[in-house]
Amino acid sequence: MENNEYVFRCNNIVKRYKDFRALDGLSMNVRKGEIYGFVGENGSGKTTIIRLITGLIFQNEGEFELFGVSSKDKNAICEARRNIGAIVETPSIYQGFSLKDNMLLQGLISNNTNPDKIKEVLELVGLYSLYNDKRRVLNYSLGMRQRLGLAMALLKEPKFIILDEPMNGLDPEGVVAMRNLILDLNQRRGITFLISSHILTELDLIATSYGIISHGKMVKEVTKEEVHQELKSKTYVEVSDISKAVELLLPNYNISVDLNKIVIEGKIEKRELFNLLFSNGVEVIDIQESHSSIEEYYINTLRGAQHDNLN
Repeated sequence: MENNEYVFRCNNIVKRYKDFRALDGLSMNVRKGEIYGFVGENGSGKTTIIRLITGLIFQNEGEFELFGVSSKDKNAICEARRNIGAIVETPSIYQGFSLKDNMLLQGLISNNTNPDKIKEVLELVGLYSLYNDKRRVLNYSLGMRQRLGLAMALLKEPKFIILDEPMNGLDPEGVVAMRNLILDLNQRRGITFLISSHILTELDLIATSYGIISHGKMVKEVTKEEVHQELKSKTYVEVSDISKAVELLLPNYNISVDLNKIVIEGKIEKRELFNLLFSNGVEVIDIQESHSSIEEYYINTLRGAQHDNLN
């Protein structure tokens, strides 16, 4: 199973709680350098696998690898986990402490109390100006606390960062700041990310691949490029003579008629369409395009998996 191309991968993982299978034969592959978008409904098993990776729980069946180290090697897997930074559900910060005290305490835990390193990570997340701020972190905004949690995780100099719903509750400015920070850390520092999120339109701005999970099973792993190739485009064309337009378009286009408009499936060259119709005496009154969203892709993927399971 060993392959150093992967930061994390698992094979047929089962996690049971009495008679309930939170993970039901899950297999998953996170490659080095990816921003892996981890998507699934509530209760699908996302947080369970994150807790497994970080060592908060253990599987009942199956095997996983972290940085090429097998979960069967207990000592080595503990050492491999030192390369992980994680914010699961909420940042693990001391709300009654100041930012500085939180960073110093995390430095002791991470065995990295170098003031220059603390300054570096705070500058990375845009919080260094608050280093000597006496306020308790309790009084910070959610976005500031999220960034502080990430700064604390970065003190470990991780190669792999796991974020569970990092955009939840952030205002638009906070969402943009978090997005840009993740992209910067991935592109400039080569950090691999596993990001669990329900905000698919936002996730689509940063993810390079997706894992779609449902009922403890992996439904589909797919690259961002593959997702966007499958997102369907439609063009709605209103014309002066619909019968003649259908006759002209049918040989070369996948079309249907919806009320008084022709619907063309897939991407088209508008200029070619206009020229074909105009040269044959058909006037184009209106033309509109629509594209399937990432949410529709996700829902259709889950429906397809449910249909396959029924059969």
